[in-house]
Formats: sequence, structure tokens, C-alpha cells
Amino acid sequence: MSGDTQELFVGPDGTARGLYGELIDAGALGAASVMRASHVEPADGGGWTADLSPSGGPVLGPYPLRSAALAAEADWLTRNRLTPPG
Repeated sequence: MSGDTQELFVGPDGTARGLYGELIDAGALGAASVMRASHVEPADGGGWTADLSPSGGPVLGPYPLRSAALAAEADWLTRNRLTPPG
């Protein structure tokens, strides 16, 4: 076991949302669709940005490493688009 975690958030209507990952076979849950929520791209002048505009969010970065931009992207999406209303 790798120790990785993948979270799914299930709404009252039974709709599940989460960041795409390969730990859970989305097809096993029923009909699935995948939509782009952001873009992690090389930044002008070096580094990497996480552009969250497809989700109504900001452009984060630049970060020196792509992995840091991916982590920031996942964190922002989880906190702002996937957590249930409090």
C-alpha cells in the first residue's frame, strides 16, 4: 500500500466530487465525467503557476518546482471547491 489518500465528497443528491486520481476507479462508482478545474503551466521567466480560473479562482505562484504548483493547486481546490458548505 502506498499510503496515498484520495478524497471524494458526496453531496445530498449522491453526486461525488474529488480531485482526479487513480487510487479510486471512478468507473466503479457509476457514470463519471472528468472536467478540468485548473492548469499547471510553466511561468514566464521561470517556475510554475497554477491557474485556477476554470474554477473561478486565482493564478497561484510562480513556484520553483512543478510539484509545488500541483500541491498548491490541490490544496486550493480542496479548500474552495470540494469541501461541503459549513
